[in-house]
Amino acid sequence: MEILTKVLAFFFSLSILVIVHEFGHFIAAKAFKTRVEKFYLFFNPWFELFKFKLKDTEYGLGWLPLGGYVKISGMIDESMDKEQMKKPPQPWEFRSKPSWQRLIIMLGGVIMNVLLAVFIYIIVLFNYGEKYLPTKNLTDGFFVMDSVLMDVGLKTGDKVISINGVEPPERYNEVLIEMLYSSKMTVDRNGKIVEIDIPQDLAGRLSENRGTNLLYRFPFLVANVPDSSHNAGSGLKKMDMIVGVNGQIIKYYDEFSPIAQQYKGQVITANVRRDGTPLNINLSVNEDGKIGVLPGGLDLSELEKLGYYNLRKKSFTIMESVPAGFLMAREQMVNYVRQFKLLFNPDTGAYKGLGGFITIGSFFPSTWDWYRIWQITAFLSIMLAILNILPIPALDGGHVVFLLYEIITRRKPSDKFMEYAQVVGMVILLALLVFANGNDVLRWIESIS
Repeated sequence: MEILTKVLAFFFSLSILVIVHEFGHFIAAKAFKTRVEKFYLFFNPWFELFKFKLKDTEYGLGWLPLGGYVKISGMIDESMDKEQMKKPPQPWEFRSKPSWQRLIIMLGGVIMNVLLAVFIYIIVLFNYGEKYLPTKNLTDGFFVMDSVLMDVGLKTGDKVISINGVEPPERYNEVLIEMLYSSKMTVDRNGKIVEIDIPQDLAGRLSENRGTNLLYRFPFLVANVPDSSHNAGSGLKKMDMIVGVNGQIIKYYDEFSPIAQQYKGQVITANVRRDGTPLNINLSVNEDGKIGVLPGGLDLSELEKLGYYNLRKKSFTIMESVPAGFLMAREQMVNYVRQFKLLFNPDTGAYKGLGGFITIGSFFPSTWDWYRIWQITAFLSIMLAILNILPIPALDGGHVVFLLYEIITRRKPSDKFMEYAQVVGMVILLALLVFANGNDVLRWIESIS
C-alpha cells in the first residue's frame, strides 16, 4: 500500500508539472496566433490511450509516462517532422514568426513552471504556515551515525558554530546541504572548539554510502520487541521509552549503547516511562552489548511536546504569503543551481547520486500527505524549469540559445543544422536518462542482495 501511495502521488505530481509546462508553450503560441497541432500528457509512440480534437489541436493521453509535449506547426522538435519543413512557410507556423515571439514561446514552459512553484508555495504558506527546527535549538548537538560523516571527523553531540567561516543555516536540515559546498566547518565539542576539514567528494561518498546522514537526537522509544529477542518475556512493550539504566539518566537513544556495552552478559534495570508512568524492567544484555529491541522514532512535533526541542512556527496572511512564496521559490532555485555545479564537477563525485524515476518517487510520502506532496511538487517544478533551460539541443534551453544567436547575429540557423542539433540533443538526453535510471536499478539490486 505504501508503494502504491508513492506511485500515485508521483504520477499526480508529474501530471500537474507536465500539463503546466506544456500549457506555457501552448498559451504563448496561441497568443501569437501560432498553430498547435497536438497537446499530449505523456508520450504516445505507436498509440495513445485516448484523444480528441478541438479546433486545430489534438489533445490526448499517451501511455509512456516520461513527460509530455505540444507539437507546434513549423517547428523542428522531437517529432522530427521533416515533411512539413519542406513545404513553404505558412503565416500560422512557428518558423514564420519574429524571433522575439519564438523566444517567448520557447520560454513559456519554463516560466509557467516557476510560476507554478511560486503559486504552490504561496498557498502552502497561507494554509499551513511554516514550522521548522532552528539549528541553534539543537542545544545538545547532532546525532552522527553515518560512517562517512564519522570519517570526516564529526561526532554525536557536535554543535555547528560555522561553515566556511559563516553562521550555519537557520534550519537544521540545511546544515548537511551547506557542507557539500564547503571546505571547512567549526564545531563545539563538549565546550572545545574543533576545526573539521570537509572533503571535496563528500557528496559522492554520501551517495555511495546511502547512510542516515546528519540527524537530530531523539529518545529511546521502543518500536518492537521481536518474539526472537532474548528479552521477549521481559515485559518491555511497544511505545515504552527507556529513560535510564540502573538509575543513570538517558536523554537520547545514542546514549544507551555505550552504557549497555559496559554490562555485556549481565542484567540491567531499565528505567522506563510508559504513558507517563515510571517503571523498572530488568533486561538481559547479550555478549554483543545488545538488548534485542527495535528502536522507533518520533516526529519533531511530538518531540516538542516532550520538551526536547523548540520549533519555530509562523503563520501567514494571504498578503504575507505572496512575497514569502516568491522568496521561497528563489531560495530553491539558487540551491538547485548550486547542486548542478556539484554535479558537473567530477571531483565532487555528486554524479554518483544522480537518480531517475525511482529516486524521485522515493521523495513522496508513504501516506497521502497533501502538505508534503505539494512541497515536493513545487520543488520538482523548480527542478523541471532549470533542467529545461539548460543549453542542450532538444530542450527548451537549446532552442533559446539558437534564437538568441539569431537575434544577435540576425542569421537564422539552417533547418538541416537544427535537425542535426535535435538528434544530438535527444541522444544526450537519452544517455542521461539511461545513466540516472541505471543508478536507480543498481541501488535497488544492492538493496536486495
